[in-house]
Amino acid sequence: MPTSVVIGTVGAGYAARLHGNGYRNTGSIPFRLKTICDTNTALAERLKCEFGYEKVEADFDEMLKDPEINVIDIVTPPFLHIPMAIKALKSGKHVICEKPLTGYFGNPGEENVGFTTSKRTMYEKVLSDMNELKPVLRETGKKFLYAENFIYSTPVMKAAEIIRAKKSKILFMKGEESLKGSSSSVAGKWNKTGGGVLIRTGTHPLSGMIWLKHQEAQARNEEISISTVTADTGTTTKVLTDYEHRHIAAFPKDVEDYAAVTVTFSDGTKCLTIASDTVLGGTKNYIEVYANDTSLICNITPTDILNTYFLDEEGLNDVYISEMLPSKLGWNKAFVSDEVIRGYAGELRDFLETIAFDKKPVANFDVAYETVQVIYAAYLSAEEGRRVSLLNV
Repeated sequence: MPTSVVIGTVGAGYAARLHGNGYRNTGSIPFRLKTICDTNTALAERLKCEFGYEKVEADFDEMLKDPEINVIDIVTPPFLHIPMAIKALKSGKHVICEKPLTGYFGNPGEENVGFTTSKRTMYEKVLSDMNELKPVLRETGKKFLYAENFIYSTPVMKAAEIIRAKKSKILFMKGEESLKGSSSSVAGKWNKTGGGVLIRTGTHPLSGMIWLKHQEAQARNEEISISTVTADTGTTTKVLTDYEHRHIAAFPKDVEDYAAVTVTFSDGTKCLTIASDTVLGGTKNYIEVYANDTSLICNITPTDILNTYFLDEEGLNDVYISEMLPSKLGWNKAFVSDEVIRGYAGELRDFLETIAFDKKPVANFDVAYETVQVIYAAYLSAEEGRRVSLLNV
């Protein structure tokens, strides 16, 4: 018989809503949304009503005392991810953790972290924090489920199936998540986000490509690790006047709005991650895979399932067409089954099955760890203008 899955979610912001919609599309695995926890109880009450949680809790420690809850879904700001994960694991709970696993945020109240703290210090601190979590996972034996939707997106999952079936050797990958900025008021501050566009959006394609390389290694019975990282980052929007800036929602204070990161794997193959806050026309999400015997273009958004054309927006106020578009007029590529194609339903279905049937998750701690390590090695590379070896920083 499968284990009953009883979920306690901590955090009632945007990511909690993504997970809530994902749970609605997970299929036949039975589960209960027991508790939604947030210090903003009014916000938590809204999610309780919307997604059917049984109760609201303001105190995370109190939620952990509930013996019925066996998995904690962490969708808080990233600076809370590791301390909350450690507490949850020690309380006997499995952990679902939203991306990124962690970051460097400075001391409480510290401003301009991106300008005042060396990236070497940041790199060493995030490794130290992640290494605190490692033994807790080992000692508790509980599962760590990495909520990276790019991995679970339908095109990437199909690409992985093909790579495993053909035992292809991936030679080069290119992945991107770019858009016109962020709706978050704190996206431009390092002490709130742990970096700029690279950690905020570049995390997605980077994790996806690292995971695909894992799939190749397993299929070919090879040991493949990350060898070096080379990166360039910058703030491109500072050249704009206020008027020229009007269409772009990127307002970096001490973070980057552009990043390009090349990872070299131990077998000599490469992947390139691109992230930019200066791309108009909606979100641009894809991973391209070029192997010895196949080319796979994973278009995550925009897709070409439904093209819409409108001369006016009458009646469309509550109709979701696409992300990061200022208008629905003219031609657009509409999002269809977005929670499925972009992987939210797939990741949460996998997590429920993992707990219910005691199996290994598709995305685990290893990918979460490597992603953050590469991102901060990239920040170090960009600051020092050199290739960074993960074996000898």
